[in-house]
Amino acid sequence: MHETEQNKLKLKRTLTLAPIVLIGLAYMDPLVVFDSYGVVAQETKGHVALSYIVILVALLFTAYGYGQMVKAYPSAGSTYTYTQKSIHPMIGFLVGWSVLLDYLFLPMVNFAIGSAYLKAAFPKVPHAIWVFALAAIVTIINILGVKLTANMNTLFVTFQTLVLIVFVGFVVKGLISGMGQGTLVSISPFYTANIDLSLIMTGASILCFSFLGFDAVTTLSEETLNPKKTIPRAIFLIALIGGVLFTATSYFLHLIHPNYLSFKSADAASLEIASYIGGAFLHSFFLVGTMVAVFSSSLSSSTSASRLLFAMGREGSFPKIFAYLHPKWKTPVFNLLLIGFISLTAIFGELEVIYSFISFGALIGFLFVNLSVIFHYYLRQKRRKGFDFVRYFIVPLIGAAFTLWLFTSLNLSAMALGFSWLIIGVLYSVIVSKRKKELAFKFDKG
Repeated sequence: MHETEQNKLKLKRTLTLAPIVLIGLAYMDPLVVFDSYGVVAQETKGHVALSYIVILVALLFTAYGYGQMVKAYPSAGSTYTYTQKSIHPMIGFLVGWSVLLDYLFLPMVNFAIGSAYLKAAFPKVPHAIWVFALAAIVTIINILGVKLTANMNTLFVTFQTLVLIVFVGFVVKGLISGMGQGTLVSISPFYTANIDLSLIMTGASILCFSFLGFDAVTTLSEETLNPKKTIPRAIFLIALIGGVLFTATSYFLHLIHPNYLSFKSADAASLEIASYIGGAFLHSFFLVGTMVAVFSSSLSSSTSASRLLFAMGREGSFPKIFAYLHPKWKTPVFNLLLIGFISLTAIFGELEVIYSFISFGALIGFLFVNLSVIFHYYLRQKRRKGFDFVRYFIVPLIGAAFTLWLFTSLNLSAMALGFSWLIIGVLYSVIVSKRKKELAFKFDKG
């Protein structure tokens, strides 16, 4: 490939640590803690905060794995590239294909949720109009450049943090005035006489999906200044900050409403608590925050999905059109338009089915990033002496074991859908390799 052609396929480096962290937090959605609180509170007998600590510790092992692989391969391909170059090209393609489930379908879920809120607020406007509007706005902002996306996410995450602070402020005020447990300090969110560790682990497996997105910033490696240093720091900070926010919020939610069995609807428990402690004002403010969270998560997930498609197109796994960058904005325009089009199926999609897709794809990515660390550093580079044995074998092995355990929490329909998607990927790769006589990408021996 000529130098001019290579330059055309290069993303523009503009991002530093702060915007990368904010993009990751926006993808994760700081307000996601409210979505699952009621369900997990009943599942864990009120020990949501403890379950968050368990899953945070587990995922920090995987965050470490991402950090190590970014140092080896600072590519927009993320887990796809790590597996392709460290383990095998075919496995790398299938991992990338699986991770697309997470990246491609999350915007669709967000548009479905967002349009449902807007439909409730403006019942005369058809549901489809809101889906089209959300898809159009998110796609246009992404096309205009990653810097604009980062700036928008800064505003969104700031507002979501404000919503969290206001919510917790109302909780603290209520506790001081005698509501709930009437105290700011208690061990009950972490330990009570009826604690069941098996239920804590089940809760942790559910809460794993609150963290989806901490890894997605690896797809921005080619748009980041000094990515080998910046991205590992960002991944760790995103997981840690998110975990602290989720744990603290669930701690205060339990104190203000310790009777987890009294929710009228476990799915809407946070709204009940908002009305209980802050009346109509906090109820409305919380809904606005949820809409902002839906929008920012859609923006970030679309960005990540488009970069993964770009990497797979550039390296021959997908047609070359996926590697096209706009000459002025340096963004993968075709990919973003495709993602926007796919997201329009939010008009018809069943959320439970899409969540199953997302869960399967994310866990495949988590598993193989840990295995890639072992293959790249421990097996290929033979870094096995002293502390290297812990860094490049024990730690990623623990991360892989945690991920396999999380797989056991997936229901049968999720497994069936996920493996069906994998089979389609296998068929596609076989057809492509037969047509080309060989895979378009080569195994990296370096």
